Order: sequence, then C-alpha cells, then structure tokens
Amino acid sequence: MTALAASLSDRRRLVGVAMPFFAVVGSMAVGLLLIALSGKSVPDAIEAFLDGAFGNAFAIGASINRAVALALVGLGFILAFRANLTNVGGEGQIAVGGIAATALGLWPAVADLPFGLAVIVPLLGGTLAGAAWGGIAGVMKVRFGTNEVISTLLLGFVALLMVYWCVQSTTLLRQPQTNSATLPESLPIPDSVKLPSLTGDPSSPLHIGVVICVVLALLTAIVLQRSTFGLKLRAIGLNELAARRAGMPGGVLLVVALALAGAFGGLAGAIMLQGEQYYLKAGFSSGYGFDGLVVGLLSRGSTVGVLAGALFFGFLRSGGISMEIMAGVPAALTLVIQGLIVIAVAGSVILVEKLQGGR
Repeated sequence: MTALAASLSDRRRLVGVAMPFFAVVGSMAVGLLLIALSGKSVPDAIEAFLDGAFGNAFAIGASINRAVALALVGLGFILAFRANLTNVGGEGQIAVGGIAATALGLWPAVADLPFGLAVIVPLLGGTLAGAAWGGIAGVMKVRFGTNEVISTLLLGFVALLMVYWCVQSTTLLRQPQTNSATLPESLPIPDSVKLPSLTGDPSSPLHIGVVICVVLALLTAIVLQRSTFGLKLRAIGLNELAARRAGMPGGVLLVVALALAGAFGGLAGAIMLQGEQYYLKAGFSSGYGFDGLVVGLLSRGSTVGVLAGALFFGFLRSGGISMEIMAGVPAALTLVIQGLIVIAVAGSVILVEKLQGGR
C-alpha cells in the first residue's frame, strides 16, 4: 500500500513538471502555425529566434539582462502577494526608478564619487523612488481603503507620464536642444555611473545586475520562508482581522509590503538605465513591469519559479525582437505568441492543481 502511494505521488510530481513543459511546446507550435499563416517563412523565423536568443555572447548576455529586470519585478510581486496584495504597478515603479537613477547619474556631485559610489548611489535612489511609489499605494489602502490593484495601476500611468514630462522639458532631464532634430531624451549617463561588466568580455553586455538579482532572490526566499516578518506577512494575507487581534501592526505591514514591492521595481528601472540603456526616454520601461507581473503570477510564490520564469521570458523577448527584425514577423504576432504561452502555462498550472487536489 505504501509503495502504491509512493508511486502515485511520483506520478503526480512528474505530471506537475511535464504539463507546463508540454503547454509551452504546444503554444509554440500554434505560434509557428500563425507565422506560417501570416505568409512568413517558419524556418527563417526559427533561425532568427535562436540567433536572437542564443546566437552569440551578446545575445545571451542581453537575454539574461532582460531577465534581471523581469525577476526583480516578479520578486516584488510575490513578496506583496504573501500579504494578499496584488502589485500591478511594476511598470510605473520601473519608470520612477529610471527617473531617479538618471537624475542622480547626471548630477556631477554623484558622477564623480569614488569607490564605486557613483554606481551605488543611483541604484539606491531608484530603489527608494520605487519604494515611495509603492508605499503611496499602501498608504491609500490602509488610510482610505483603496484597492491596491487600482491604485498601483493608475500610479503606473502617472509615472509613465512623468517620464514623458522629464524628457520633454529642458528644465528637467531633456538634453539641451541644439536644433529641431534634437531627440526628446536625457543626456547619456557618464561611464562612472554605468554598471560594471560581469565577464570583462567586450562582446557581452552581461553586467553585475545579475549578481544583485540572485542575492536579492536568496534574501527574499529567506525572508518569506524563515523570518518572523515573512510569517507576519502570511498571517496578514490569510486573515487580516485575526492577525490584528493577535497584536500585529496590520496597516504598517501592508504599507511595508507594497513599499518593498515598489523598491524591487525601482531597482529594476535603475538597473535597466545604468546597465544597458544609459539614457532616459519615453517608453524606456518597454512593458517589463507587466511581463514581470506575469512572471510573479506564474511562479506561484516561489523565488526559484520567479528566476526560471524570468529567464524564460528574457530569452523569449530577445528571440521575438530578432524574429521581428530578421524574419519580418510582425511585432503584434510575437506578442500574440507570448500571450499564448502565458495562457497555456497558467492553464496547465491550474489543471495540475485540480488534479492533485482531487487525489
């Protein structure tokens, strides 16, 4: 009887691993069918995808850098979700983080700091800006009962408009206008502010943001699984009223949870700015906040799941961009394929949970 139970348990684990894999393979097959129906060459699209995602050191480094931003937003999401809060404002938190990092990076007093402080200070500034943006939503929830889904989403739109304002106004961050063709963007940040390379290889854009991300993932796992703070967040998430009656400062915990989620998003924005983009422009966040939200949702609260999902979507983004440029696949179609993968994986996860719950 015990052997039979162990066998069933092993089969369920195997199904739990295999279902998402087959969901991804199936959705990719549908995506290839859509490419064929659009009149584009499927072999050319596959070759372009593989080249863009894995073709050389630059492609791999760029894909991992993209995954860093997605992972940070996803880590912030699962941290807030532990308290039963849904942070959908990652895009706005990335935006304010990028604004703060740009402003500090272009400030000569910061750019000339020694001992790597010229890199660290803008990163901290972006982190604090994101924390403040997330904290606003937390205060609104505790003070006025505003649903955090609505507040974080709307604050995100405000932040994106702030980026537009900053790069349009010469009194803020727009580069000096020398003629009518001057682009609405900031000056490039100095070399002293840019994130150092992780490999030292000029052909690879991989930077130390990867190390920062992995360290923060480990800390997040420890906080959520091994700390009193993580236990309190879980208690608030399961039953806020009971937690308050047990003496926990529920309001403070909710504000802190959303502020921490915002801090992760702000750090992601600073790393994007200092690690690869180097100047602020409208739309620089490029939908990373929403993709990071998907990564957090699909991870089911696991930091390992966040890292795995971020890598998957990072390489998927790189391959999709390459398909658009090299194979002529429409950008809208690459987004449809990504959406199919998200729906398929999410559906497979729900199906596995139902099958395992019915044992």
